[in-house]
Amino acid sequence: MKYLITGLGNIGEEYRNTRHNIGFTVLDALAKASNLVFTDGRYGATTTLPLKGRQLILLKPSTYMNLSGNAVRYWMQKENIPLENVLIIVDDLALPFGTLRLKGKGSDAGHNGLKHIAATLGTQDYARLRFGIGNDFPRGKQIDFVLGHFTDEDLKTMDERVAMACDIIKSFCLAGISITMNQYNKK
Repeated sequence: MKYLITGLGNIGEEYRNTRHNIGFTVLDALAKASNLVFTDGRYGATTTLPLKGRQLILLKPSTYMNLSGNAVRYWMQKENIPLENVLIIVDDLALPFGTLRLKGKGSDAGHNGLKHIAATLGTQDYARLRFGIGNDFPRGKQIDFVLGHFTDEDLKTMDERVAMACDIIKSFCLAGISITMNQYNKK
């Protein structure tokens, strides 16, 4: 059984480790824990994580955030992955830093990456793991905030929150979305 696990972010050194790239950060940690290396390919960098008889295709799109749907659709078709086996990891301004929420479907909540994925796939019924980045920014400074770096305070618990996100991804693939939501959305 195959799964497409897509971490949203922007390519380029200037975006590395920014709040908007938390999807890349989570996938980098998941790959590193198994000594996997990403290779550049069409629409993104990928690696495959074997997990108890399942194949998790980890994708970091190279399309930039606002065109993420192109990469998701391409890899779903290339690998013949059904929509219910797709999980998108995304930053979320509406959640306090480090809060993790798994959802089976929902709105894009103003997130351009999710908006493009929904438009490209023709549905909002795909799983997403929202990683809270907080919203401590002055009015009109949202773009600077999401493209900015985490605070020292955030970084104190970053490794633990990223590890939890990796656990949620594995549980999603092994136990399914309902069990995983029940287990992790309370924490």
